[in-house]
Amino acid sequence: MSRRASLWLPVVFWAAVIFALSSVPSLDSGLGTWDLVLRKLAHVAEYAILGALLMRPLGAPTVAFVLGLAYAVTDEIHQHFVDGRNGSPVDVAIDAVGVAAGVTLQALRRVRT
Repeated sequence: MSRRASLWLPVVFWAAVIFALSSVPSLDSGLGTWDLVLRKLAHVAEYAILGALLMRPLGAPTVAFVLGLAYAVTDEIHQHFVDGRNGSPVDVAIDAVGVAAGVTLQALRRVRT
């Protein structure tokens, strides 16, 4: 496998995972407030992974962040068209926190090595 493919395939795979999860009509666990908290933490985690993965092929934190944020916006637009889901600017902000965390952690990891 070429180096470029080995860097980009994990990004494409993870973006597909996010897309698939966004296609599920309802992720309500019935846990009330805990459900909301856990879903928002999941947003942060899935986008932190995306941010870290984007840093591998791109190397530039700003570019990786902007690309991750753009994907978050398209994901929320996608959810707007899924029955039982809705797109939310608040979720984009939460996703942005996750992307920033992943990009930052990956950038710090690069500095140390």
